Amino acid sequence: MSSSSPPVDLTTSLSHIGAAVDEHVLVALRRAKLRGLRKGHGYVIQRLIVGPSTASEIADLLGVSQQAVSKTVGELVSLGYVRQSVDRRDRRRRQLTLTARGRRAVAVSAAARADLLRDIAEQAGERRFATVQAVLAIIADTLGIAEQIATRSVAPPLDQS
Repeated sequence: MSSSSPPVDLTTSLSHIGAAVDEHVLVALRRAKLRGLRKGHGYVIQRLIVGPSTASEIADLLGVSQQAVSKTVGELVSLGYVRQSVDRRDRRRRQLTLTARGRRAVAVSAAARADLLRDIAEQAGERRFATVQAVLAIIADTLGIAEQIATRSVAPPLDQS
């Protein structure tokens, strides 16, 4: 950054950093030959990490339309990351689970995030890193998303363009 550039505020930096972390993970997935995934798929996958679910349950939890979730699920099924099966007790219910490929995508994503986190922690040092973690927790609380982060139920942005 040149000396004549105005400083960038924390919230702007956080927004750009979040996008860069997402891209870092997507690059790791592509390198692992896990193609076709995009950021929007993560909202459904995060729910399936917790356990099997239905499109309607995911839509309710995330506060989005069932049609939006169904479209994403259809993409994930066709890409081989999610399996959809009929519930034996209620044939109207379509149970969603991660496939082996889906679980591999989760593992690759987690490893990419862990590597990045380790690099940041090394560069920042223990005290500074702990301070950043505390500030991020305050930001999540202030925005009212701390619980959603903890329960993997953060709603996708309204405008995903």
